[in-house]
Amino acid sequence: MLYLIARFVLRPAFLILRPTVTGRENVPRTGAFIIASNHLSFIDSMAIPLMAPRKVGYLAKAEYFTGTGVKGWLTRALFTALGAMPVHRQTNRAAQEALDTAMTVLRAGGGFGIYPEGTRSRDGRLARGKTGVAWLALTAGCPVVPVAVAGTDKIQPIGARWPWPHRFSVTFGEPLTFPEYAGKANNGKARREVTDRIMEAIAELSGQEKAGW
Repeated sequence: MLYLIARFVLRPAFLILRPTVTGRENVPRTGAFIIASNHLSFIDSMAIPLMAPRKVGYLAKAEYFTGTGVKGWLTRALFTALGAMPVHRQTNRAAQEALDTAMTVLRAGGGFGIYPEGTRSRDGRLARGKTGVAWLALTAGCPVVPVAVAGTDKIQPIGARWPWPHRFSVTFGEPLTFPEYAGKANNGKARREVTDRIMEAIAELSGQEKAGW
């Protein structure tokens, strides 16, 4: 219910910015799927789920769910409504806990969003992806939809406290599958190759310069 309310309230607010959204038909209509996107702004985790045709879950740091007072309640309600799930990033098992949470969503036949770069780009370039996205795709046996966002860094640049109106775009690419790597989720070479294929697809959609590949 909160998700539907969020889409009803927030999506029109984002549409005021006149976003360019293409390739929505590439998101599978049924079954589990992964959204793998470049990452330019905090706003990405709102823009992509609100523009996607199906619900997409994202991880968010646990602090967003533990605030107090009116601000804490609003933040918690917003992230819950958008389908965000808390993760404790400072623990030794943070990475595995994040993957386990994602697998819970995928095993239930839902959509999960991930930024393979691991962090927001500070210079606009596309970093080489980390292999967690490949582990998820191969373990769940589900398609990966490469996504490119642009302009969201102008809405809320890194360090900015408040968003600023600016046009943005979200491009959903054709889903990728990796049947030739079935059963190789724990093979480092296979994960690297799958991740690089995903990142190449994102780079083609975004047109970003590569960094550290």
